[in-house]
Amino acid sequence: MKCYRLFIPYSRWRDAHPIVHSQKYHRRRRVCRLISKTLSKMALSSVLQSESADFSFNNDRSFSFGCRFGQTDLGFGAAPGDRLNFAIKASLGPDDKDGPERKIEFLHGTTTLAFKFQHGVIVAVDSRATAGAYIASQTVKKVIEINPYLLGTMAGGAADCSFWERLLARQCRVYELRNKERISVAAASKLLANMVYQYKGMGLSMGTMVCGWDKRGPGLYYVDSEGNRVCGDLFAVGSGSMYAYGVVDSGLRQDLSVEEACELGRRAIYQATYRDAYSGGQVNLYHVHSEGWTRVSQEDVLKLHHQYQEPKK
Repeated sequence: MKCYRLFIPYSRWRDAHPIVHSQKYHRRRRVCRLISKTLSKMALSSVLQSESADFSFNNDRSFSFGCRFGQTDLGFGAAPGDRLNFAIKASLGPDDKDGPERKIEFLHGTTTLAFKFQHGVIVAVDSRATAGAYIASQTVKKVIEINPYLLGTMAGGAADCSFWERLLARQCRVYELRNKERISVAAASKLLANMVYQYKGMGLSMGTMVCGWDKRGPGLYYVDSEGNRVCGDLFAVGSGSMYAYGVVDSGLRQDLSVEEACELGRRAIYQATYRDAYSGGQVNLYHVHSEGWTRVSQEDVLKLHHQYQEPKK
């Protein structure tokens, strides 16, 4: 007696049991999608882990990027590689042997201006950097381009403003990668305020304006090194700000055209450079609108002086 092995092709079994096949097929697809999504999140997390900064507060006021290096006498550690670790010593007090009088004193001098109108935000700055009575540079770029829709201005210590705003630019990029959307102006300014607040009283010198455009329209915030954060329609920061305020207050209207707003910002910075010895160089003008920011002009103060003074003669 012969025994024959019964073999049924899978295609015939599938046709005979369509419901069972459909359930197994969809269950298998769900499992595959779940595994793929999990692996993608793990890969993205591993990439962002080295890019994101840890701003957790602790007693030694450390600023960690994910690794440890030996500390130096200067108060911060550094080593070759992509990751850095900064630890800042505590602020000097009356009991320290050097005394609080040994703190660094910053010499301020600049004029930065930003105001909102119906077509966006106008940002106007000068380009002079001073160290007391000495003019260190006439071509400093005092506008930090955070992303195509966000700008930050510099007033105070040049190193402090540049470092923290460039760090803000990196954190905004990390936010975009994580959330698949641009960060809002309010969130960006809040992030900057939270970062610098941890170092309140440590000697930072920074007065910046975060300007941009998001889903809510134009946004303008003032953030300083003490962690203050203020939303407004008009801000001027620096030693020449009082002169800029005088010009803008007399000509600012909500229904200004783009050309009129640009001319108002240009004239305000010129007037500040005319009266303030610590402001000068060039007038850099930006316009932030729904399509992003645009650099409008870069004009020498001497040229503007001849342009504005000739009609008086």
